[in-house]
Amino acid sequence: MSLPTVAIVGRPNVGKSSLLNCLARQRIAIVDPTAGVTRDRVSTLIEHKGRWFELVDTGGMGFHTSEEFAQDVARQIEHAIHEAAVIVFVVDVRDGLTPLDREVAERLRRAEKRTLVAANKADNARQATEAAEFHALGLEPVLAVSAKTGRGRPELLAAILSLLPPESGETPDEVAMKLAVVGKRNAGKSTFINVLAGSERVIVSEIPGTTRDAVDIRFEKDGLTYVAIDTAGIRKRKSLADDIEFYSLTRALAAIRRADVVLFLIDATLPVSGVDKRLGAAIEKAMKPVVLVVNKWDLAKTKAATGEFADYLTQVLPGLAWAPLSFTTATDARNVQATVDLARNLYKQASTRVTTGELNRVLRETVRARRPPSPRQTPPKIYFATQVAVRPPMIVLFVNHPDLFREDYRRFIENRLRQELPFPEVPIRLTFRAHGAEERRGNRRSGNRGKRHR
Repeated sequence: MSLPTVAIVGRPNVGKSSLLNCLARQRIAIVDPTAGVTRDRVSTLIEHKGRWFELVDTGGMGFHTSEEFAQDVARQIEHAIHEAAVIVFVVDVRDGLTPLDREVAERLRRAEKRTLVAANKADNARQATEAAEFHALGLEPVLAVSAKTGRGRPELLAAILSLLPPESGETPDEVAMKLAVVGKRNAGKSTFINVLAGSERVIVSEIPGTTRDAVDIRFEKDGLTYVAIDTAGIRKRKSLADDIEFYSLTRALAAIRRADVVLFLIDATLPVSGVDKRLGAAIEKAMKPVVLVVNKWDLAKTKAATGEFADYLTQVLPGLAWAPLSFTTATDARNVQATVDLARNLYKQASTRVTTGELNRVLRETVRARRPPSPRQTPPKIYFATQVAVRPPMIVLFVNHPDLFREDYRRFIENRLRQELPFPEVPIRLTFRAHGAEERRGNRRSGNRGKRHR
């Protein structure tokens, strides 16, 4: 049995996204005075007094200035209302009761759902009294709230709980893995997400920039619960049109950081671009396991063999040369589920610990195969290594002088460890640390230099 859903609805610019953020006590949805910012259903899980529910933000009802999205947004709102156990109808006390508010209220009455009215922007006691006029809508209760200040938050949560179905003791299933789905514009991310969700969870459009927020989608596979994070399509920084696009970019990069595994969608019909390379660099910097998902493979003009395309990606994205590839056609759901299985395998690799004995055996063989070059009279020495963390695997090498080890030799060690140890397709964090006596001698030399300068 899934958690009950609470849908936030209302006309544009009444503060629906701000209210979701207020109730969640974190920034989930993008907030901007521009009407029509929210298009997809943005959701988060809320716990209050031991009860859990899924809170869903929706686009503005009756917003038609962007006709290309009007039907898509309306369909998302209808889905949210249909699935909701409780509806929070948000109005604006500063604007007062508007004809569009009455139209939305009539629509909600026809839906025959448990509904309460949140009269938002009641930042002080005087404004709170102005909420009384919304009783004319015939929907009860009417609560004065302020998403900006948090005024009325406890009362609103209590009212939501009172309208929820009888308590079932249901708690959210533990999330097995979080997947960030990233890529440049029109790479097919939203289509991919909808295949995972098994429904039209996010809007799919040929119009660039359709997705703006980072949308968390929970789905199940093989008895496990996953979260897929749909992100806005990335384009060149100099092409960002406004603050909304900047927030979208920021959210996409944050999604990479909070994901366990990244699904990096690459459009097979287009050459790898500077935007793709920048995304690849962000993933590499975040040290995240990543599947290079070559989407729209059925439309690839080159018709190259998968091996040839893999060589091409190694050439243009050398920092992710260790990452596995998955060739998909999201529109036909081809190879999408297998991609999740591959991501799950990467998560296991990144979570693996090896024994100190096995690690040092591989390290000795690595040094025998190629000794570190000696740029000075003092030869570089590796004493031993140990793994100190996972996700990503972090290995500390204790050496005589860390600065004696050149970058190319560090990469050589990393590649050999990846070949010989059970995490061949995930990033490895190597740290070189001065060992014991060498570190103390170095500290004494530093201290002596300091004395001579006195």
